[in-house]
Amino acid sequence: MRKGVMAACVLATSLGLLTTGCGDKHKAVPSSGGLAQPTSPGPEASPTMSPGAPESSPPATESPGATTSPAPGAVTINAKDTSVGKILVDDKGMTLYLFEKDKDGKSSCTGECATQWPPVTATEKATAGQGVDASKLGTTDRADGTKQVTYNNHPLYRFYKDTKPGDMNGQGLQAFGAKWYVVDATKGDKIEKK
Repeated sequence: MRKGVMAACVLATSLGLLTTGCGDKHKAVPSSGGLAQPTSPGPEASPTMSPGAPESSPPATESPGATTSPAPGAVTINAKDTSVGKILVDDKGMTLYLFEKDKDGKSSCTGECATQWPPVTATEKATAGQGVDASKLGTTDRADGTKQVTYNNHPLYRFYKDTKPGDMNGQGLQAFGAKWYVVDATKGDKIEKK
């Protein structure tokens, strides 16, 4: 019986209820927030309640500069003027590439290749931005079951060493058995110049 009374006293004290008859060890004292706190924390006192602690945490807020993500699966392909011509970029301005090893609109880039050259995937049809021919946009099924965006029947990829909009570090590289090129936004073919 004594253990049950002691547990009730500890619970009432840690919840901030004013109590009587629980002994001096757990005498409740009002705090600035209106909650009662034990006068001297003992082993039974709640470890989450401490004098001067706020009653609740402030709500989480977005970090400065955070942007709202587009709808899942939505992809927009845009055109951008560069030193090599008008090329395809994604909605963040990142350069898009084609892989010469791909045939008949099917991707041959999987495994480590897809880690270094992430395919542009979508769960719905890609949207054509300004300067992009919507009739050239499509999708192809990848081996992992995802859909990869294509342009003029070329599966599209990003390059992992492109870290900011405007980077074209993959242009003309030989990797995974063939070369990689930026895509001409007007014709839908590779641009070979650097």
